[in-house]
Amino acid sequence: MAVDAVLLESPTMRATVAGRVETLDRVRALELLPDGVHVTTEGVAAYFGVGINAIYSLVADHRSELASNGYVVVAGARLTSFKEVSGIQSRARSLALFTRRAVLNVAMLLRDSETARQVRCHLLDAERAARPAAVDGAAPPVDNAPRWPEGSLQAAVAGVAEQVVRDVVGTAVVPLLNALAVEVGRNSSKIDAMADRVDRLERIVLDDGERTVARRRRLLLQAVDEGADGDELAALLS
Repeated sequence: MAVDAVLLESPTMRATVAGRVETLDRVRALELLPDGVHVTTEGVAAYFGVGINAIYSLVADHRSELASNGYVVVAGARLTSFKEVSGIQSRARSLALFTRRAVLNVAMLLRDSETARQVRCHLLDAERAARPAAVDGAAPPVDNAPRWPEGSLQAAVAGVAEQVVRDVVGTAVVPLLNALAVEVGRNSSKIDAMADRVDRLERIVLDDGERTVARRRRLLLQAVDEGADGDELAALLS
């Protein structure tokens, strides 16, 4: 697997390096719109050397992620205001705009582009270079445990305290835990016995209900055979 594939496959890794927009200019100069902030879809395709349909497809598949990094489609009054501020000329009814962060996001998603691959490699190199610096600058772990000189009074007191703790655990805590385990076992047996009783009662109730239904069915059939009228049958059903 290619080294840069981690960015292609992992949204978490992409989010980790999403702010390193300076990487874009290390590979190629990114031409922004006159507002100095945005790039059109055509500009993104030109930067990565791919057809515009490749960018359309990428947006369709990853629109939510790109939007979180600055991708937006402007239309109506907002588009009119943007044209006035940026000075661009366009007759389109809507305009898709990418920030530098969104363009970097495209670089981490676009497979068939040598420029995108180079951007991903630069991103990973920068990330690897940053990790050792963070580790080297990290404060060493703090050990707050006291270290008394062997044979000193403090060491003797610490040894006695440790032995007392062990004795308390062995003579009090452990037996208590064992007693609790036995009690839990007894309660479990009681619960199981109660569950069995409930099951038997349910079976008895069901059996009685079934017998009642059978008896009513037999009486109803007998009444029909004997030519009972509607009122008599209704009385049997009530």
